[in-house]
Amino acid sequence: MMPSSPPEEDQGVPMSVRIRERVKAARHRFHSNDNIADFIRPGELEVLLDEVTEKMQGVLDSMVIDTENDHNTGETARRVAKMYLKEVFAGRYVKGPGVTEFPNAEHLNELMIVGPITVRSACSHHFCPVIGRIWIGVMPNEHTNVIGLSKYARMAEWIMGRPQIQEEAVVQLADLIQEKTQPDGMAIVMEATHYCMGWRGVKDMNSKMINSVMRGVFLKDSNLRREFLSLIPR
Repeated sequence: MMPSSPPEEDQGVPMSVRIRERVKAARHRFHSNDNIADFIRPGELEVLLDEVTEKMQGVLDSMVIDTENDHNTGETARRVAKMYLKEVFAGRYVKGPGVTEFPNAEHLNELMIVGPITVRSACSHHFCPVIGRIWIGVMPNEHTNVIGLSKYARMAEWIMGRPQIQEEAVVQLADLIQEKTQPDGMAIVMEATHYCMGWRGVKDMNSKMINSVMRGVFLKDSNLRREFLSLIPR
């Protein structure tokens, strides 16, 4: 679906500028790990894809790569643009996954753990891959919304599908799950390999980063926290 013709004053204005101005007018943040889907109209992502393709071609030209005669890189600019906008960073440009919520009819109040969920992201410093696993612990109460197990993975994929740093990504995911389920407590542990360390820099492929977020009863009850951590098969 193509967007309707832009107003006359927008003629010739790059799509990225139009979207950015909408975001600014709404006083909304647009950091690398923010979602801006509310400011993109139907069909505009395709126009943005064309713009990013053109800019990416400029990067390849500046790197002195002969994309006109090199059979390996002739379509690289388009492939990279599509990868960023529609795959690895899609969490910036599309609305969050639908999460069907059910009442806690049986008054479940025991620890639930989901994981490991494989997640893929990219560091916002170098755009190098971040590949890892996440475990989510939820302590429900009688008012907690119950959601399907696959929805935890969908939410994690949406949050991680942006340029991230691991510490902020886990907090964003915790905020989202807290909003959707309203539990008495929630815990998240993430373990990941960062290719900005393994592919460049110190080139150490054996190092991993592990961090956690604990909320509610997981902060107050050391026994519950210990139980959650002991049940994670690492």
